[in-house]
Amino acid sequence: MTTTLVAPFSMADLLQRQRDFFATGATRDLGFRLAQLQKLRAGIVRYQDEIVAAAKADLGRPAFEGYFEVGAISELDYVLKHLRSWARPRKVSLPLNQKPGSAWVQPEPLGVALIIGPWNYPFQLMISPLVGAIAAGNCAILKPSELAPATSRVLAKLVAETFDPAHVALVEGGVETAQALLAERFDHVFFTGGERVGKVVMQAAAQHLTPVTLELGGKSPCIVTPDADLAVTARRIVWGKGLNAGQTCIAPDYVLVQESLKPALVEALKQRIQACYGDNPAQSPDLSRIVNEGQFDRLVGLLDRGNILIGGDHNRSERFIAPTLIDGVTWDDPMMQEEIFGPILPILTYRTLDEAISAINQRPKPLALYLFSKDKATQDRVIHHTTSGSLCINDVILQVAVWDLPFGGVGNSGIGHYHGIHSFNTFSHLKSVLKKPFWIDLDWRYPPYDGKIQIFKRFLGLS
Repeated sequence: MTTTLVAPFSMADLLQRQRDFFATGATRDLGFRLAQLQKLRAGIVRYQDEIVAAAKADLGRPAFEGYFEVGAISELDYVLKHLRSWARPRKVSLPLNQKPGSAWVQPEPLGVALIIGPWNYPFQLMISPLVGAIAAGNCAILKPSELAPATSRVLAKLVAETFDPAHVALVEGGVETAQALLAERFDHVFFTGGERVGKVVMQAAAQHLTPVTLELGGKSPCIVTPDADLAVTARRIVWGKGLNAGQTCIAPDYVLVQESLKPALVEALKQRIQACYGDNPAQSPDLSRIVNEGQFDRLVGLLDRGNILIGGDHNRSERFIAPTLIDGVTWDDPMMQEEIFGPILPILTYRTLDEAISAINQRPKPLALYLFSKDKATQDRVIHHTTSGSLCINDVILQVAVWDLPFGGVGNSGIGHYHGIHSFNTFSHLKSVLKKPFWIDLDWRYPPYDGKIQIFKRFLGLS
């Protein structure tokens, strides 16, 4: 199925309309950008109830978690506050041998961006990169996930009411639509999703040498050390894993706990799951559902290995899986070979911190890493001896909402980053400008070179 708000235009026609509009220079005007962002903000406020309802329809989201989607407005407000300063030329100093003159970095828009969104946070993860694209002065074509159809419809209405399609347009559809878009030449492709499709996107973009931002995922570990506050640790891990039924790219994927601490941590996690979701989580109004039957079947298949400590209940017709703790799994089990992306939390142990760090470093670099420890030496060791897209100490998830922090992966977990000024930079070309006067023009650099080598060496600091 392929539907589009901009029929009867083909993908190529739509892209050309945006290129023509970009060529007018309208999007470069800072006032235009600010006005478009204000219009987007007003639209989000206007549609907030429909956005929350769509999250419920697509993912069984409780209203509280549905407002995480509307929370895109927080980043938008941050961008509105700072955009004028970000858009200014950024002066840089000149070395002595380049004086007199001046130099600066001139941010300029890339052109037309393609933004392909995921199904797990289908509104917020479409709006956030769009804010960056508009702020930097680009046109944009959006392709929301067909696996979240209710949200896709709300996005389609919001975009159609807010923007001229020559500036921002949205195209609905499935895989064929994404393929048709990726066959065109864009100035930037921004994709949020899984590693497998990320490779497809990167391969398609490579045909046009189009730069990409890939926001992927991976297995984000939680290291728990003996000095951690177990009650708070359990509360925060259960919240992060339960959020959207674990369908969060930076959800805690597995726990690495010091072996002597495991019984106490497992008990604290069990108690917290019961406190959050009750004796019968299937009846809890606060637990989301799995997005579709395919994902449900994949997750249930992971439960075949290991020992279920709590949870494990599931209902395919309701796409329900209870929050589940499991141990007895090995690094070679299927559960530890792929991102879980569901409410299943394996518990593994380590003897020494070096052993835990080594286990993490032997595997693809995670999108997030979580450490629960009061000890500064332990914190410093994990900071300096692991690599991950982000590191959060004594909490989970919340690093994603600090707008001054770049958000993105490394290696298999992603390419590039965004949020705040990092979004602005991602969707900008940071052009180097050097300006020199005519009034002085020493001849040391011009041929003939005879007798000038010593002068040049002094410039280079070689004598």
